[in-house]
Amino acid sequence: MKHALFFCVFSGSLITLAHANDATHCRTIEDASLRLACYDQLYAPTESAEKVSNTSKAVDLEETYRANIENHTNNNKDSHKKEAQIVFASNEDTVSKTPSKLQHLYDLERNQGGILTVREHEEIYLLPAWYRSSPNYHPFSPSRGQANNDIQQQQKRLETKMQISFKTKILEDLFKTRADVWFGYTQQSNWQIYNQGEKSAPFRNNDYSPELFITQPVKARLPFNGRLRVLGAGYVHQSNGQSRPLSRSWNRVYLMAGMEWGNLTIVPRLWARVDAKGEKDDNPDIMKYMGYGDVRVHYKIDDKHTLMSTLRYNPFKNRGAIQLGYTFPIKGRLKAYAQGFYGYGDSLLDYNRKQGGIGIGVLLNEW
Repeated sequence: MKHALFFCVFSGSLITLAHANDATHCRTIEDASLRLACYDQLYAPTESAEKVSNTSKAVDLEETYRANIENHTNNNKDSHKKEAQIVFASNEDTVSKTPSKLQHLYDLERNQGGILTVREHEEIYLLPAWYRSSPNYHPFSPSRGQANNDIQQQQKRLETKMQISFKTKILEDLFKTRADVWFGYTQQSNWQIYNQGEKSAPFRNNDYSPELFITQPVKARLPFNGRLRVLGAGYVHQSNGQSRPLSRSWNRVYLMAGMEWGNLTIVPRLWARVDAKGEKDDNPDIMKYMGYGDVRVHYKIDDKHTLMSTLRYNPFKNRGAIQLGYTFPIKGRLKAYAQGFYGYGDSLLDYNRKQGGIGIGVLLNEW
């Protein structure tokens, strides 16, 4: 972009020098309209400048659909063919003074942090007190059987739960739009800090989730004054890094969309497994419990209070889960965080174990 702008400025300087005599000629024309036309010919925007001004915009889905429907209608009337076209939203339609949640997360309107810089992704939190209703003392998987691990058998209901998450932009402004490619990483840990038995305060479980995804800013209206802001697709791997029979892992490809209604943000995802079958599958029945997608909801009550939720449901097996979170201020930017969970899959090791959990701690960053 910087090279393109430099080229435009440099080219403009050359044009000005080359046509200095012509400009002098324009000033000698007495007729005002002819004099203006003379200047227009000399200083009209060049094609390269127009291309620079039209890059890096969101895709206007409604106008694109309307334009292609018109093309299809014309194709039926005319013998010549017209190509499908993509219509971009104008800068005036997309840029807002107050960045929204999705705009801040995915640079929908302007690039903010550059590439290869650490950015927020999912929640980052520490819950020193996390209480579970039904600990999984004997984790089971159809392909791995039942595990009789000492750490699992001696676990306490009360533990510490924590999560770290970040992402970084790898590529930006692809396809002459605001499309970006990201790498993300999330790790959730369950720490038996209150367990002072033979295995003193062990980490009961760690889930590692690297992912690669692309986001495409779009513009479309939704009912009740909502807006569709972004579409995306990605690949995510999740595993707990343990050996058999405690090993759990799966790989997914997913599609996502980001929608906003004022302070309400909703991000649904649909996914499909892309794992090997048979003996290599640590958890062949995981889709029965984790379903085929999730819906993440974020509602900003005011500048100090926020509600967050993640919902999963498999309608064919009547299984799923709900996680609720509530934040409120402590001091400065530090926020208290209360979290509740009910259903299957609070951790990957417990994907087929139904339980409830509740905890409180601090939130360092929202998703």
